[in-house]
Amino acid sequence: MQKKGPASVTSEEESVTERPTGKTITQAQFGFSAALMQILIAVVVLNLFVEYVHTVVIDSFSISLLTAVLLWLMLRVITRLERRVAAYFRRKKGALSRVLRYLSAWAILFVSKFVILEIVALATAGRATLGQFFEIVAIVLVLMAADYLLGWVYRRLGGPASAPDGGSAG
Repeated sequence: MQKKGPASVTSEEESVTERPTGKTITQAQFGFSAALMQILIAVVVLNLFVEYVHTVVIDSFSISLLTAVLLWLMLRVITRLERRVAAYFRRKKGALSRVLRYLSAWAILFVSKFVILEIVALATAGRATLGQFFEIVAIVLVLMAADYLLGWVYRRLGGPASAPDGGSAG
């Protein structure tokens, strides 16, 4: 009786294991793994800020996990809002609509940082303090950079066939 599963390697040119055939990842599975990766990135980034920036204080790991989930949710909502407003002004013609598109994006992104600070403070009953405006901006920028970097690594590991456009990733 032959055991089903990954095959053993017989030469150095072959991959370590064979890929299972007929297995696909659903959109829901992909979305879940992407969300999980972003939340774990947020946990790491938040705890690095706690360690190196004295104005960022989180009392426990559980609170940092809650804060990471809140940040992930709020950033998704803020991004959707900003994109919808930008799409609204993009449909309009003229220079004024273009100026309003950029001003509204700036206003949403600016005000959202204060909203994030307040929601985190309320949800954690003051057990998490993400600093002031500049600290939260830095946290969000580092989160975006880390997410982009890990996404880039993920796409590169997939090789040329896994890139959305069929070309090389990156």
